[in-house]
Amino acid sequence: MNKISFNKPYITGKETEYIVDAVARRHISGNGYYTSKCQQFFEETWGFRKCLLTTSCTDALEMAAMLIDIKPGDEVIIPSYTFVSTALAFVRQGAHIVFADSRSDHPGIDEDGIGALINSKTKAIVVVHYAGVACDMDKIMELADRHKLWVIEDAAQAIDSYYKGNALGSIGHIGCFSFHETKNIQCGEGGMLAINHESFVKRAEILWEKGTNRAEFFRGEINKYGWVDIGSSFLPSDIIAAFLWAQIEQYADIQQQRLHIWNTYHACLSQNISNEIKLPVIPGYASNNAHMFYLVCSGLDVRSRLIEHLKINGIQAVFHYLSLHKSEFIIKQKYHLTDLPQSDRLTDCLLRLPFYYELSDVDIEYICHTILQFRDSK
Repeated sequence: MNKISFNKPYITGKETEYIVDAVARRHISGNGYYTSKCQQFFEETWGFRKCLLTTSCTDALEMAAMLIDIKPGDEVIIPSYTFVSTALAFVRQGAHIVFADSRSDHPGIDEDGIGALINSKTKAIVVVHYAGVACDMDKIMELADRHKLWVIEDAAQAIDSYYKGNALGSIGHIGCFSFHETKNIQCGEGGMLAINHESFVKRAEILWEKGTNRAEFFRGEINKYGWVDIGSSFLPSDIIAAFLWAQIEQYADIQQQRLHIWNTYHACLSQNISNEIKLPVIPGYASNNAHMFYLVCSGLDVRSRLIEHLKINGIQAVFHYLSLHKSEFIIKQKYHLTDLPQSDRLTDCLLRLPFYYELSDVDIEYICHTILQFRDSK
């Protein structure tokens, strides 16, 4: 029987070579040779004003919350259907989270429902580009401009993905990326802050370097450095950056292969799937970076039985987020919450299929055959 796991982190073969080189350079703490190479690549390739590598996307989001000066009592709008880090970063600064529902056709935030959530306490809108597929950023930026709000793009899954030709993470005031081992390019654990608003650049470096102006000192801009602000040790070791650089060098090949996998899934299933299972939707304004391939089942029972059917046949498929507005933590905070039916539907119905660089056409055909077998067994 085939044994197909949900994820396998791709290794290009150059990672250990560059790690050895980083060690030989005798600068293996943060902000070294490979950190600079990675940051410069992202800035030049996708047009971010300033990039700072972080140890995770969670850290990047926490830096974003600090940069926009979140204080207790501020309200931040986020989708309920997302990972806990999206909310946690702002809760840690004292924000009250206002949860938004997802769209009916896609797990991204319901852009048309955001306006009703804005009031005098609202400080920011955090959008999540689920599966690397863009939210409607024109609608979101128009709302933000009208109400003088900050926009944070949680682009954890969205490297090399676009909205109307503009790179995701470059449209809002700040973008946050993940290089976790499940992402398109990865370094085990890692992330990046992309700063698009000039006023944040200098302070971001200070927060990144434990609240000191150390980065300016090492560039020779000041003759000594000290503690000038809040911050933390957000920057990763240059060893991690060296690993990431090996991935970056191969990113075009990685993306081509992932798109092939996504398109093969879609071609196998699009003409044959049952009414009880829906395929992903890519809005016309969005590109597809092939971060994942998911299905949306008609109900929890259908999804549960499909997961079990795949498991019996040696295929690991998994569900995704649980609605944050129904999490134990939020319930304990005694939030006043409204119904978010689309988020709850996705909690019960969305299923992610195996997706990684080395997944073969034979594997994909077997997975699709097993899904269609499930359809025919009903």
